[in-house]
Amino acid sequence: MQSVSPRQLDVFVAVATMGSVRSAAERLFLSQPAASMALGELERQIGAPLFDRERGRLRLNDRGRDLLPLARELIERHAEFGRRARGGTAGLTGEIGVGASNTIGNYLVGDLLGPFATAWPGVSLRLGVANTSRIAQGVLDHDFDVGCVEGPVTHPALEVRPWRDDRLVVCARPGHPLAARKRLRREDFANERWVLRERGSATRSLSERALAELPEGRTVLELDQSEAIKQAVIAGLGIACLPEVAVTDAVQTGRLAVLPTPFLDLRRTLSLLVHRQRYRGAVLEAFLATVASR
Repeated sequence: MQSVSPRQLDVFVAVATMGSVRSAAERLFLSQPAASMALGELERQIGAPLFDRERGRLRLNDRGRDLLPLARELIERHAEFGRRARGGTAGLTGEIGVGASNTIGNYLVGDLLGPFATAWPGVSLRLGVANTSRIAQGVLDHDFDVGCVEGPVTHPALEVRPWRDDRLVVCARPGHPLAARKRLRREDFANERWVLRERGSATRSLSERALAELPEGRTVLELDQSEAIKQAVIAGLGIACLPEVAVTDAVQTGRLAVLPTPFLDLRRTLSLLVHRQRYRGAVLEAFLATVASR
């Protein structure tokens, strides 16, 4: 087999990330025919396709998924070789894909990415936001180099590093009967109407754990974004467990009230996820070091 070129690897990784040759070509500043030719040559050299073609989209097949981490490692090692050959004086360049669960991606993205972007402006950041289970799966599938999630993840292929503490609070609209009470008991929540996050989210898991300690209530609505739940609670559709960081503005402006629930443990740890088989190149190590220092 002929030697695989760096361009072929770049195109392969870009197509795997973007899902199409056209998008990959734009990202690499290549013409679409040049990108298509590079991918075709790579597949001919390997002797097998790396993607399934589905209605104009390219999806990694088993062979492609197996080779993608190695292709990324080779690209990073090539860049690292150049940096060291220049005496290590050049700033980091390249790209890092970060997956963040919804609360982090919507409310803490500045804390997560800001210091790294400031320290290493030559590195491009690619952010994907979804619930915890999808981010964990994205790290397993090598769609993301690193994930940051709200919920516990125990997959043996993933290394989990604590990042920072967080907590949920129980919220209601200010005119809700429970909001007028200075002291609440578990039994006060009997028959309450709850608005919950979708299944698969860390907020939903912790909310269900809290609800299990309260009298039976009724789930009236399930939504996939904390902002949507805030609006539902403000509109009087029910009460909800929401991340404290997500409701600060609404509480300060009097649109939401936090209900005192010292009898519920609503604390959680936000964590970083890295695939154990992922090559820890200079870019990834710099990102992990920067986030850990916060």
